[in-house]
Amino acid sequence: MTLLTLTDLAATLPRHARLLGIDPGRKQVGLALSDVSRMVATPFETVKRGKLGAMVAHIRAIAQQHEVAGMVVGIPLSLDGTFGPAAQAAKDWAIALAEQTGLPACLWDERLSSSAVNRMLIQEADLSRKKREGVVDQLAAAYILQAALDSLPAAEF
Repeated sequence: MTLLTLTDLAATLPRHARLLGIDPGRKQVGLALSDVSRMVATPFETVKRGKLGAMVAHIRAIAQQHEVAGMVVGIPLSLDGTFGPAAQAAKDWAIALAEQTGLPACLWDERLSSSAVNRMLIQEADLSRKKREGVVDQLAAAYILQAALDSLPAAEF
């Protein structure tokens, strides 16, 4: 399965199906879910990054339980917007994940998403580094997914 554009992904989704937002970190993967109208992204969970097979099984279970029909995977472009080694690794991982789960996927620029979430957690919630560790990845996934949802016109739903 190849990666789609966000617009093409939205066009393939059945009515009232959710999207899964994914922030693929090196150590942890943050997950977020959209609501069925695909207007609001909500942090879902953070899972340790392990073997792809385990992640595939986990994503399939989430998809079945929560009626997820597509994925928005964050891609870490360089600050100047170029496609570096980290972005290529995220793209390769997203392709493999889409192929093995059978869920269509698109990539979404995640530049500075974790930084923005960390700033918010420090300034707004005054959370310590230890407390931020457990939630930053799923909040970054929600941040990525919300940006993607916000970029789609209402007619896409």
